[in-house]
Amino acid sequence: MTQRFIEFVMMQAQQAAFYLGQIPNPQTGQTEVHLDIAKVFIDQLVMIRAKTRGNLSSDELGVINNAISSLQMAFVEISQGEGTAAGEPEPQAEPSAAKTEAAPPAAEPAPQESEAESKKKFTKSYGA
Repeated sequence: MTQRFIEFVMMQAQQAAFYLGQIPNPQTGQTEVHLDIAKVFIDQLVMIRAKTRGNLSSDELGVINNAISSLQMAFVEISQGEGTAAGEPEPQAEPSAAKTEAAPPAAEPAPQESEAESKKKFTKSYGA
């Protein structure tokens, strides 16, 4: 059971890393950044850790804690540096989709972010 739990945690972490642009797309060979999807996978790992609190071995707890902390740090770094590295190809391809992420820091951060946050079922911030 320990091995299966660790495999499950690692699969979730790989999915989050893929959407954070840390793992290239196997079909295109290019990295893609989708912070909203990556956040879902990170939040799922946090939920799993909370729901299994007190029932994990030290190995299991160590794996899930390391996965969560490294993914959260990567999320913060990518979300803060999105305008320079990862933001170059995305605004050209999808200007309307990038508007919600790119416009708040440049124009009016508080009103647009609060509207977006109110529409989400779960809200959590890892940095910005």
